[in-house]
This record gives sequence, C-alpha cells and structure tokens, in this order.
Amino acid sequence: MAGHSKFKNIQFRKGAQDKKRSKLFSKLSRDITLAAKQGLPDPTANARLRLAIASARAESMPKDNIERAIKKAQGGETDNYEDIRYEGFGPGGVGVIVEVLTDNRNRAASSVRTLFGKNGGNMGESGSVAFMFDRLGQITYPIAVGSEDAVMEAAIEAGAQDVESDEESHVIYTAFEDLSAVAEALEATLGAPRATEVVWKPKTLTPVSSDDATTLFKLIDALDDDDDVQNVFTNADFSDEDLARLAG
Repeated sequence: MAGHSKFKNIQFRKGAQDKKRSKLFSKLSRDITLAAKQGLPDPTANARLRLAIASARAESMPKDNIERAIKKAQGGETDNYEDIRYEGFGPGGVGVIVEVLTDNRNRAASSVRTLFGKNGGNMGESGSVAFMFDRLGQITYPIAVGSEDAVMEAAIEAGAQDVESDEESHVIYTAFEDLSAVAEALEATLGAPRATEVVWKPKTLTPVSSDDATTLFKLIDALDDDDDVQNVFTNADFSDEDLARLAG
C-alpha cells in the first residue's frame, strides 16, 4: 500500500453551494430510488442502496428526502431509468468519463455530445477512455479521524487496497466489489466516513496547460450542470496555480 500520495485525481460533483444543493439532492434521490428499484428497498440487504444512502447523508440530505426516494421505487417511477457511461476527450487530450442516469437515452447522448463539442472536446467510442482508469471504491475520512499510520492500519485490516493522505483528508481505495464490506469494517473502527462512493481513478495523469485548464473547467462545469449527468471524472493533472485560479 502507498502511504502519503501526491495523486491529484479531480472528481467533479455538485458542491455544497446553496444554488446547487437542490439539483444535487435531486440527483442523489434518483440514485437512491434506482438502487431500491433494482434490488430490495432494505439497505441492509442491498449494497448499492446502502452506498447511495451513505452518499446522500455525506451531503447532509434530510432523512425524509431519503425515505421518499426509497418509497418511489415501489411506485414504478424509475422503470425507464438506466445508467449510461459516456467517454470522450477534453482540451489537451484529457480523458473524460461521464456517468449518466436518464430516462431518455437519445436526449442524454445528444446533450453530452453537444457539450463536448461546445467546450473544446469530443465524445469518443465506448472503451476509448475507460481503459485509462480503474473502477474503484473510495472512502473518505477527515484528517482528524486519526494519524496516517492509524488509518493505514485500519484500512489494511478492513481489506482496502490503498490509502492516500494529505493535509485535509484520508482517502481509502478498495476493489469495486469490496466497497460495501470495507466501508462497514472501517466504520466500526473509525466511525462514519465523510463520503463513500464508486469512482474512476486514472492510472496515469495528463498534464494540462493553463489555457487548456480554463476550457476544461468550462467543459466539466457544463457537463455537471446537465440534469442527467451524475458524475464526471478526468485524468487531468492541473497545476496548483490553475486549481487555485479556477476554483476562486
């Protein structure tokens, strides 16, 4: 296992800003409902539902919202929803993976393709980008939960694959199929995590120039603002200066 890492995988999701929270809750609710529809509505017997609920709680989603989302699964409201993955390239040849949850495949494909085209990128064929990433479980804890060594030890005992720590957080990676079991084992040792999710982690990073960084951020923001889009991942390696400039 690697300890402290300078890995800079950038995963873009809706933040906690007030103007975006309603849309974020809508996306989280849809994910919970679909998880409950595809399995049992009981999170103790449905690993995907447990993870969806954990993600919602990490974003401070109210309990009533979570319960309503589960109940919708019995009403047939998600019969036509499907998970779709789109792949493409952004400015500078950066690989981009877009996860979509939609009830209209044609609308989603057209929208994602248009957004790529308008923001310096192009949508690729299925498999054109995914091979550059690993599909992993990711569990995030605040740095205050314990020392790097203590978290590393807990992660090894829980069956995790890797740990990366910085000044703000400990990020623990697991095999995709082990995420639920590892998350439960870690919660018993370290308490509730800040976030539990499935991610696309790049195997290598692509350096991005300042000019391309500006355009790439616009592409990511545009994709993330689309109602059908759940998550956007890239293998971009932004400089610290560009991250600070574009986040400001």
